[in-house]
Amino acid sequence: MLVILTALFVTALLCPMLFRALKRNAFYVVAVVPAVGFIWLLTQLPAVLAADNSLANGAPNAPPSISIQWIPGLNIGLNFRMDSLAATILLLILGVGALVLFYCARYFKNDDPQIGGFAAKMVAFAGAMTGLVTADDVIVMFVFWEITSVLSYLLIGFNQALITARRSAMNALIITTLGGLVMLAGILMLGTKAGSYQLSEIMASADQLVALGTYTDVAVALIIVGAISKSALVPFHFWLPGAMAAPTPVSAYLHAAAMVKAGVYLIARLAPGFAETSLWAPMTVGIGILTMLIGGFRALKQYDLKLILAFGTVSQLGFIIAIFGFGTPEAAFAALAMTLAHGLFKATLFLSVGIIDHNTGTRDIRKLSGLRRAMPILTGAAGIAAASMAGVPLLFGFVAKEAVYESALHLHTGWGPIALAGLVLGAALTMGYSLRFFFGAFGVKKHSVPALKCKAPTLIFLAPLLVLSALTLFLGVYPQLVEPLMIHWSAAQGGPGKMHLLPFAGFNPALGLSAISVSLGVAFYWIRRRTDTGAPLRRMMTSAEEIYRMSVNALDMAAIWITGRTQRGSLSFYLGVILGVVLVIPLGIALTVATPWPSTWIIADHPAQILIGAIIIAGAVVAIIAPKRFMAVLMVSVTGYGMVAIFALQGAPDLALTQLLVETIVLVSFVLALRALPKRLWGGVARIKWGRAVMAIALAVMVVYIAIAMMGARQEASISLAWPDLAYHEGYGKNIVNVALVDMRVWDTFGEITVLAAAATGVASLIFAGRSFGSRVRAQDVAPGSIDSGSEAMGGKESKEVELRIARRFASSGNQDWLMAGSTLVAERRSIIFEVVTRLMFHSVLVLSVYTLLTGHNTPGGGFAGGLIAGLALTIRYLAGGRIELSESIRVAPGMLIGGGIALAGLAGIVPLLLGDEIFTTYAMEFWFFGEHKFVTSTVFDIGVYLVVLGLVQDVLRSLGSEIDSLSEGRSPVDRHDFVEASRTGVGR
Repeated sequence: MLVILTALFVTALLCPMLFRALKRNAFYVVAVVPAVGFIWLLTQLPAVLAADNSLANGAPNAPPSISIQWIPGLNIGLNFRMDSLAATILLLILGVGALVLFYCARYFKNDDPQIGGFAAKMVAFAGAMTGLVTADDVIVMFVFWEITSVLSYLLIGFNQALITARRSAMNALIITTLGGLVMLAGILMLGTKAGSYQLSEIMASADQLVALGTYTDVAVALIIVGAISKSALVPFHFWLPGAMAAPTPVSAYLHAAAMVKAGVYLIARLAPGFAETSLWAPMTVGIGILTMLIGGFRALKQYDLKLILAFGTVSQLGFIIAIFGFGTPEAAFAALAMTLAHGLFKATLFLSVGIIDHNTGTRDIRKLSGLRRAMPILTGAAGIAAASMAGVPLLFGFVAKEAVYESALHLHTGWGPIALAGLVLGAALTMGYSLRFFFGAFGVKKHSVPALKCKAPTLIFLAPLLVLSALTLFLGVYPQLVEPLMIHWSAAQGGPGKMHLLPFAGFNPALGLSAISVSLGVAFYWIRRRTDTGAPLRRMMTSAEEIYRMSVNALDMAAIWITGRTQRGSLSFYLGVILGVVLVIPLGIALTVATPWPSTWIIADHPAQILIGAIIIAGAVVAIIAPKRFMAVLMVSVTGYGMVAIFALQGAPDLALTQLLVETIVLVSFVLALRALPKRLWGGVARIKWGRAVMAIALAVMVVYIAIAMMGARQEASISLAWPDLAYHEGYGKNIVNVALVDMRVWDTFGEITVLAAAATGVASLIFAGRSFGSRVRAQDVAPGSIDSGSEAMGGKESKEVELRIARRFASSGNQDWLMAGSTLVAERRSIIFEVVTRLMFHSVLVLSVYTLLTGHNTPGGGFAGGLIAGLALTIRYLAGGRIELSESIRVAPGMLIGGGIALAGLAGIVPLLLGDEIFTTYAMEFWFFGEHKFVTSTVFDIGVYLVVLGLVQDVLRSLGSEIDSLSEGRSPVDRHDFVEASRTGVGR
């Protein structure tokens, strides 16, 4: 199972490359993977049937399975098992999937640039469905469940130019995802009470869970909501007809054989254990039959062939879920047969519509006429599938429907006759829309529509349909080929009795019900045909889709109202809301919960701490009353540097170093950003808003109170007491802080560097918002004086000559000094001393950053500190040489550094998993090289952190430095590449 699952996802990754080389013929190559999986599945069926048979006989069940630990702490594993139910659904997923991919090779145009991505999503969807129906862990099953929702969204919205496709894709995503979240709540409720999240163990505990009463009723009801939303039952049924905006292969696979079967599978899986819960029958049988009737009625009203099939699919899904909802072994037997039959005939019909649309350009039955003569083979294949859907004898659909009637006749409940009547009426509607589909597509419209002249499809285009229709016909005559799957699934639940799949079971009540449904269906079709005026469908009440749209519109209006009152563009308002919440919630807890206080108080460990604290307080006060922004920023930095001293006095050199570097980078960033802001603030103590002051003071008191209460509330020994030993023996390092960051709490650090990447992207996006995406200004297009020469310093012609001279020097002088401040800055902005210091320090600081990175596991430092030190080196170079020098110094784009750092950090976690250990496992390797040394693999993660931080600083310098320089000068920035382009083209020579 795991090999097939992995092969499907790997093939999805390779699809873009395959399609670039082979164009649409790559579909044939891709189809081989699910085809091989289908063949493998056939070889596994004897083992599956033997396992189910042993369970039916009271022996331990041992189906083909595999188990791999994933998250041991949460008892979640990659556990997969396959019984006859999963095998039956997999036959459709892999078999129909292979045929649909084969069909796509002639459905799409050879030069369509999107087919590579389309094929990747289709194959990945097959992998997700395979994982869904074989997963024994309900959390893993839910992951695959949501993957199918995302992939269906992408496939439905394949034609991005159509607003209907985008809207339909979004509707499907919202509804199925919402249902999935509701289902997750139910899954967690059952798993918690069962003591396991293994589906097999939950089902084994079903009797005890049902005895809990209301708790289990609610949990099962929540799961059913997720199932019916996925399988498009009322009231969620409207997303499926909307999904017909997708290409026809998507409809044939997702909406006939695969995705919509996910809800059916879940109901079938839970039915043996939870059919006795109080809400089960109303939500499965009741809603299922209602869906069958509504879908069938709506199908009779449609003119689009795909919509006829879409509403027919809605109807059939309600039919199947209602049968599974009966909860008896006979019903499980019949419903599983119906599931297989539905996948065969509905996939055939959708593929037929695709050929009709492909060759005629229309799906409107009012425009189609004479296709029976133009496409005789297609007519035969579609006719077999439509007849099977209608329940015509000697076809597999008829055999399955007979079994359904037989199982309904065995019901011994008060609502049994009502359910049986609903099934007969729904089957009659099925007969009616089956006739509407077939004669609408292939019949001759006399006196109104001329016969269409179109080219007959090739045999290779028809091949998938012929295979599916042949299977429908063959299984109708010889259903014993698949009967063991149904028998063994129902036998595992108590046995189907004497039920069998027979081409003709004799003259019995089930045959009589079939005759009634067929006769009523013919009557419905005749009445509809006689009364069909072509007018649009009129509704007597508000539809579920309209209720959904009204709900979404109301949500949009509420979001607009809330946004308009909260997103005011005022930083002080945002901070007030955040700090107000931070103040109110802990305050409420403090007033209701008794808080112990420390028994001893220590004001200071060292007299210097009192002095430093006084300086910090003075800096904070001066920052509040400072009349200028620059002074306020410096005073805020005083508080930060004061904390550096506190950390150093408390024996925390690593924290002191990190705080020092962070404070310096933040100070530089603030100063750079201040150039775009007014110099003065709002004018001293007289303008202080005392409401804000009271909130700030109250928040400070609350933070101090919480810190004191936390110290007084401790009753157990701190877990940090064990960290030195863990850091040295488990993390192989002496620097507890760094080992904690890259080993013991590596997941936290990985999340933090991801946040850093998002922050850098956000800053750059805000600063570069006015520039066209991908644009680059050439040197010859730059206005005179664009290099930092000052408009007053020289005239336009002279300035332009300076620019071009610099361009040539940058591009052609291989031995040019790396600090070009003399050529790029005007005299009044140059500092010779700063240039000399930069030349002396830059390379040394870079070496220091690498040293800090590599030794950080045992001495103060690490990847974070090393990245900040390297960033400070770039900052010094920028301040000495200006934006042109910064462009020269950044040889690797910040985005590449950030992305590469995250990728490297992730790789450091994945490699141990591939070696059979837990993710982010650390290894130590000792070696001799001019002495004994030890390399710890967590250093690779630290290097990733180093790259992310360095990329962040580069992005800040580029955004708040050179870009603001350019904007303040009123011109576009010029980078090193522009100078190279100017020199290459000889501009200005």
